[in-house]
Amino acid sequence: MGQYAALGDVAGKRVLVRSDLNVPLDGDRITDDGRIRASVPTIRELSEAGARVVVTAHLGRPKGEPDAAYSLRPVAARLGELLEREVAFAEDTVGESARAVVDGLADGDVAVLENVRFNAGETSKDDAERGAFADQLAGLADAFVSDGFGVVHRKQASVYDVAQRLPHAMGGLVSTEIEVLQRLTRDVQRPYVVVLGGSKVSDKLAVIDNLLGKADTLLIGGGMVFTFLAAEGHEVGKSLLEQDQVETCRDYLRRSRESGVEIVLPTDVVVAPEFKADAPPTTVVVDAIPADQIGLDIGPDSATAFAERIAGATTVFWNGPMGVFEFDAFAGGTRAVAQALTEVDGLSVVGGGDSAAAVRRLGFADDAFGHISTGGGASLEYLEGKELPGITVLED
Repeated sequence: MGQYAALGDVAGKRVLVRSDLNVPLDGDRITDDGRIRASVPTIRELSEAGARVVVTAHLGRPKGEPDAAYSLRPVAARLGELLEREVAFAEDTVGESARAVVDGLADGDVAVLENVRFNAGETSKDDAERGAFADQLAGLADAFVSDGFGVVHRKQASVYDVAQRLPHAMGGLVSTEIEVLQRLTRDVQRPYVVVLGGSKVSDKLAVIDNLLGKADTLLIGGGMVFTFLAAEGHEVGKSLLEQDQVETCRDYLRRSRESGVEIVLPTDVVVAPEFKADAPPTTVVVDAIPADQIGLDIGPDSATAFAERIAGATTVFWNGPMGVFEFDAFAGGTRAVAQALTEVDGLSVVGGGDSAAAVRRLGFADDAFGHISTGGGASLEYLEGKELPGITVLED
């Protein structure tokens, strides 16, 4: 329990743990329990040390009030299965049910509070409103452990303000995430290759900007690639295009040539007449994308070239799928990148979010990679060089 030395002996203490249990649901069915599994070690360690563990988390984006579609009840049930013990569930976050459940905990017991975002104070921009809600949360506990990496870039009550009100410590999951990200930003083992995908260039502007001074090679795929291809003068048909970012992409390409950091774009893409799982795929070179077609994946030649660049790297960070991996006909590029990451002789990091979902959907085991992050947005903001409020508040 050295990790939690600042909390003293936790036996008999009510320890509020901010976990990231924001998993995808199909009705009440959890379709990917990766984040729940990642939260288990910290919760188990505290429980086995005799703490009365009170887990708080969010699910989805409810509008600051209860919404049954975003209840954490199925998540609490799955957590109990993974812990192999009963997990109590509070019907609210800081109300009568929460107080009764917490009061009923014995040493070593675990409870999950209802979705913290059912309370407007959680995400409020008003410090006083957020602080008032944090006071209620803190009133349920004697100490706080921050273990939800997927939210540490948010200045929210259960992430930031509670840490100011209770003795606090960084959880094992967050600690591991930060250690890995430091290996991507300090004394990096080279060659260092970054693979960026996903739909929009605008989501990745700051990270591209920062990595142009740090990485050796940037491989660009996904929907965002078409804005880069347009910047090179190619027609992109009906593909996703951020016209207002074309000049920015042109500037990145110029800077890459001047800095020696190579930006590698696909040479071929897989197109279809419409965005549908059963749309007929066709592979074309990037300077021959038909006007009536939409690009939905990088092509096989590009996938091979990307895999070769990854294979030659010692450090690889990947964020964002190469195509519409949910459709089998357009998953080839993402599968090739994932497979290449499993073969890296060094550090391979899957940067959370859709990338983590993709590798699991495509059948890869979590332990095939050096690290699968639980927070895509937090990972990107760290790599952008931003301070993460949920981390800085712990550094006292």
